[in-house]
Amino acid sequence: MRHGVVLFTSDRGITPGRAARAAEQAGFDTFYVPEHTHIPVRRTAAHPGTGGAALPDDRYLRTLDPWVSLSAAAALTSRIRLATAVALPVESDPISLAKTIASLDWLSGGRVVLGAGFGWNTDELADHRVPAHRRRTALREHVEAMRALWTQEEASYSGEFVEFGPSWAYPKPGRIPLLIGAGAGPKTFAWIAAHADGWITTPADTDVPLDAQRLREAWAAAGRPGEPAIHVLATRKPTPALLSQWADCGVAEAIWGLPDKPADEVEEFIARHAARLALGSGA
Repeated sequence: MRHGVVLFTSDRGITPGRAARAAEQAGFDTFYVPEHTHIPVRRTAAHPGTGGAALPDDRYLRTLDPWVSLSAAAALTSRIRLATAVALPVESDPISLAKTIASLDWLSGGRVVLGAGFGWNTDELADHRVPAHRRRTALREHVEAMRALWTQEEASYSGEFVEFGPSWAYPKPGRIPLLIGAGAGPKTFAWIAAHADGWITTPADTDVPLDAQRLREAWAAAGRPGEPAIHVLATRKPTPALLSQWADCGVAEAIWGLPDKPADEVEEFIARHAARLALGSGA
């Protein structure tokens, strides 16, 4: 089982590049960042953690662009994978986003992983002209359109939210791994089985073995070969029993959150946590 770290990026504390470099040197496998383009002041959408309009962290207001952040991380690292947990592709033009992701993947030597969400903040989605009740369809179309641009010599796409005629677009990264970060449930698992490569859990998903089995059942029902990649957003201490449970149910990677502290303290945390997990040096 691999281990990654997620930095809730903001305009204070450690920078993405410095955090990614420290994580790579400590032996972590993946560096994740989130995305919010903005947070509308007046909202009807309830945060899944608080159950209301209150936000659990003011970094939601201060989040850095994920692709700029991962570009900075790429420049200071050579091995660690560069991922989002999670990005919101439907809030970007898919042609431009496909170019950005393909460019980062090429410049980083093929290290990009796209973790995407449907978007809990429906008010944020509305400002991007994405109707809440169609967000899953919108994400599917954005993903399909980007994959066309990444793989086809003359790419085109026609859908409800995305449409463009035959076009050239390079570089061609091939299939960027797609993970969906969303709460466990039949709709989520069916979407993943149909369109994605794996799942990122949420803090509300506490029964990982049961959910992993249900996802595999949906995967098999969709006729997909192999197994979905399961990445757990860790919210508990890394006890041997917990790590063994995750490994036994086929978790591919555990994702550990970094604290909102000054840079030197975050680097110390990364080193301590790597020691707890008995990670080898990636320097």
